[in-house]
Amino acid sequence: QVQLSESGGGSVQAGGSLRLSCAASGVTHTWKCIGWFRQAPGKEREGVANIYTGDGSTFYADSVKGRFTISQDNAKNTVTLQMSSLKPEDTAMYYCAAKVPWWGACPATEADYAYWGQGTQVTVSS
Repeated sequence: QVQLSESGGGSVQAGGSLRLSCAASGVTHTWKCIGWFRQAPGKEREGVANIYTGDGSTFYADSVKGRFTISQDNAKNTVTLQMSSLKPEDTAMYYCAAKVPWWGACPATEADYAYWGQGTQVTVSS
């Protein structure tokens, strides 16, 4: 049973940084996609970034490109989302999701991901 657990959310002022972690358990496949999604109140969930653990290739939404960095630690089965230059519009509940097993470029839509964490809140004040 794949389980995902996010940590690292919190409150920060605009321009600040936060680091989110997604710890995966019950995952035996090396080749998988881990995606970060977010949902703000009254809005649909949107993809933020993803990483294919087979070769480390990444994808970023235009809204976070240049500010967020997704990375993996295979030894710890953890994926991290480093968020910098945060803006109030980044305020949302952030979720990590897994598509496993998978080979190749990661899909960007939430419907493609079968496993989800419980979410961690990120609040950016102006």
